[in-house]
Amino acid sequence: MRLLPSLALLISLTAAVVPARADTLAVVRDGRTQPQYSYADAIREVVHVETSVDSDGDGRRDRVAVFVTRPRQSDGAHKVAVILEASPYFGGLIEAPHHPTEIVDQPRLSPWTPPTHAKPAVDYARSNYDNYFVARGYAVVAASSLGTGDSEGCPSLTGPDEIEAMKAVVDWLSGRARASYGDGRAARAEWSTGAVAMVGNAYNATLALGVAQTGVGGLKTVVANVVTSNWYDYYRANGGVVEPDGFPGEDADLHAKVVLTRARPAQCAAAIASIEQRMDRVSGDYNGFWAQRDFTRHIDRLRRHGISVFQIAGLSDWNARTSQFAQLWDALGRHRVERRLWLYQAGHADILNVRRQAWLDAVQAWLDHALYGVDSGTQAWPQVQLETAPGQWQPYPQWPRPGARAITWQLHARADADSAHTLRRAPHHRSGAQAEERAFVDAPSRKAAELIAHPERDDPNRLLFLSEPLADDAQLSGTAQVSVQAALDGPSPYLTALLVDYGEDTRITGFAATAQTWCFGDSLPNNSGCRPIYAYTTASTPYQVVTRGWIDVRNRHGRERSEAIRAGESYALRWALQPGDYRFKAGHRIGLVLLSSDPGYTLRYRPGTRVSVRLDASSLSLPLVEPEVPSRSTPTAAR
Repeated sequence: MRLLPSLALLISLTAAVVPARADTLAVVRDGRTQPQYSYADAIREVVHVETSVDSDGDGRRDRVAVFVTRPRQSDGAHKVAVILEASPYFGGLIEAPHHPTEIVDQPRLSPWTPPTHAKPAVDYARSNYDNYFVARGYAVVAASSLGTGDSEGCPSLTGPDEIEAMKAVVDWLSGRARASYGDGRAARAEWSTGAVAMVGNAYNATLALGVAQTGVGGLKTVVANVVTSNWYDYYRANGGVVEPDGFPGEDADLHAKVVLTRARPAQCAAAIASIEQRMDRVSGDYNGFWAQRDFTRHIDRLRRHGISVFQIAGLSDWNARTSQFAQLWDALGRHRVERRLWLYQAGHADILNVRRQAWLDAVQAWLDHALYGVDSGTQAWPQVQLETAPGQWQPYPQWPRPGARAITWQLHARADADSAHTLRRAPHHRSGAQAEERAFVDAPSRKAAELIAHPERDDPNRLLFLSEPLADDAQLSGTAQVSVQAALDGPSPYLTALLVDYGEDTRITGFAATAQTWCFGDSLPNNSGCRPIYAYTTASTPYQVVTRGWIDVRNRHGRERSEAIRAGESYALRWALQPGDYRFKAGHRIGLVLLSSDPGYTLRYRPGTRVSVRLDASSLSLPLVEPEVPSRSTPTAAR
């Protein structure tokens, strides 16, 4: 018998509605958990989880404040999986003095005293996962990290105590740690299945990654957007003190100071002083402080404990720069951790603003599979999805893109006074055996945008090299590197390299909120499930800085130790630029610009450092995707 279409559909849908597990509240249809529960009627409660650390030295174990939102029907017999977002930001931010960026003799710290004004109000609505997932049979838990909001202890830029404290929250959700309500009654998470995902943007994602590397039982997956995987590479670069874009004078201690929103913050004065000393703003060297905050070191533990990672990053992010996602992605691959990667064109953005409903569908499928075992199709996803233009996404089996190879370009002096220095693809025959040397003088008051704006003009404060107009498109994918033979004479220890695309084109200039709104989830009067729609802005521009990178020449032997620069002595230097994925169009010219100071990123020493560069001993390596050329040997694969 042939069923009527409407009846056939009804039967198929009815047959597909099943609990994810007999003792859970999740209801699954068509490979997705379904919205079945009232967000407005959800249970909302604050508990205080006891940790194993005493980071403020008061002789008592620190307790952290945890805000739970869960379906009212959840209890010991009807359990729910947990989405946990740990954050220092639920307690708001306070002011702290940034450090001087103009250097007279050596970097110095601004004086600081613990705040004495009233602490900001705690706002757990900063998490948005509850608006969408509580209705679908999940508990969403927001935990204030040490020293923030209503938590005890001291912040430490995801130091060991901070990670251990957030691990205690996972332990509590799995029945292994103690917690209490405000009136002292014991609080037990009997409603939890013990299956936990840690999620978040930026710092929150770093906390999740750190907890994952403890191998804590019950943690199944991490969803990490614009994560900082290695704090040294956030505040330092090859020995040089650098700043996240837009935050001049910030360093590791500054973050701890601005999130110190706990009651009685003076209790953390000694802990903050320890960060100031151990981060070593004077030398910029890598040390034990930074090693504790390198979350690429123990990725093997994720593999051993079956913890997967869904990673998202912005290709234009100059806050959590692209090396942060790239080194984590590499480490996950080396240790065969289950992983997926989305790369978008915007900067330090929330992926919910970038892909809206497509993101909600994807993260739901990922969490349904990881926490409830739903066959949601995630196993068939491509390893990488990459936004190649605004709103245009392409799948790839890996990143860098397949076929990316390191191509070497040589630096050549200009042929005459009216032409630019040139960038030529190797091997290119050099006429004569004489060394080619050119020099420039550091001018820390001039920003890079000014120095690169007119490539046809000579400028005493930089060296600029241009390729011939490209005959075909050239796709960069991976990490560019520069090799420079240089001598420095003066106070600045920095060398900066910028890779620039020269050629008039319509380019992305920003990503900003519009006047339109959309709703992604349920709302309450004080917790909206709606937000503005964001969109890319574009403009026609003559050039684009593709990527940049820095080195402190005192760290020429490695980031772990500094050695004084001997004036006039030439050193062979090599450093990486920030990873990227960028298409140089046919007719455009590839530009390499060498500077000393890079205002907005590096510190600024007194002007006048003279930098002499041996062009014949210097080169640029670009990871380009192009067809194999049979007449040439294949270079080492780019990373």
